[in-house]
Amino acid sequence: MTDWFEETFAQAPLMAILRGMGVERSVALSTTAWDLGIDAVEVPLQTAADDEALRAVVRLGEERGKVVGAGTILTVEQLDAAAAAGARYVVSPGLDPAVVRAAQERGIPILPGVATPSEVQAALALGLTWLKAFPATWLGPGWFAHIRGPFPQVRFVATGGLNAANVGDYLAAGVRVAAVGSALEDPAQLELMAQLLARR
Repeated sequence: MTDWFEETFAQAPLMAILRGMGVERSVALSTTAWDLGIDAVEVPLQTAADDEALRAVVRLGEERGKVVGAGTILTVEQLDAAAAAGARYVVSPGLDPAVVRAAQERGIPILPGVATPSEVQAALALGLTWLKAFPATWLGPGWFAHIRGPFPQVRFVATGGLNAANVGDYLAAGVRVAAVGSALEDPAQLELMAQLLARR
């Protein structure tokens, strides 16, 4: 799983999260993300409409050779629904060992959410080294600079409240990937993200 995430996130330090946007907006914004150079796209799976959007983005991703993930996975049942919709990886807001083990048994890469050293240590005990840090803006860039001390092997994907104006601070603090959402609909932010990606 570590190698899978290393490869998937190798080309760009940004990730797109398309929460509750419906089919048309999800397809449009995933296209925007891919055209910008953001390879990783996540569609949170919370409603029947989200399932439809996920399936549409997965189909488009397959045409473009891109992998698509499903987010907000809280249960094993949601994990299986995400896999059935074609998600290649899953993301959770928190750390549930049962969901993590189910993903591992099914061979599905998973990014569980953490926000404390205890949760990071528990994730390591489950064999994970790629983790989602949530909510990132509540934690602040300093959290990542400090957490790297005891856990240098962990790679963090920061999510929650990030945009083109602050992602650079998180990347500078050691975050491997920063997730954005509505910023993809703002032309000014798109330009800033394009400049950031060009420097990487």
